[in-house]
Amino acid sequence: MAYRNPHGPGTRRWRPGTPVDHRNDTRAFKALLVAANVRCEEVTTEGGSTRLLPKVRLHDLRHTAATLLLAQGVPARVLMELLGHSQIGVTMNIYSHVMPTQLVQAAGAMEDALWGEGN
Repeated sequence: MAYRNPHGPGTRRWRPGTPVDHRNDTRAFKALLVAANVRCEEVTTEGGSTRLLPKVRLHDLRHTAATLLLAQGVPARVLMELLGHSQIGVTMNIYSHVMPTQLVQAAGAMEDALWGEGN
């Protein structure tokens, strides 16, 4: 019996119970960027035609999300768990560029605790 795609013909779905091709997410992400013409550059192919190529990798979204979460005050330990890092040092080495903002906020919080708010 042949598998019938419940999402209709031509949609890119995989057969239930089979391994998922890890490239599917990347392909879909690139197609979305090209369709929306977001962060794309026009390149000339060997045949002389032009096409749009995305300048953003899917993995870049992971870094963006992690940076935004850390900047919003999510503890680094929680971020480590979300990202699947085995050690907090890995997370801190990658995302330490976000820390100066938090250091200023921490200094302000300490100042407020010691001398009252606004002093």
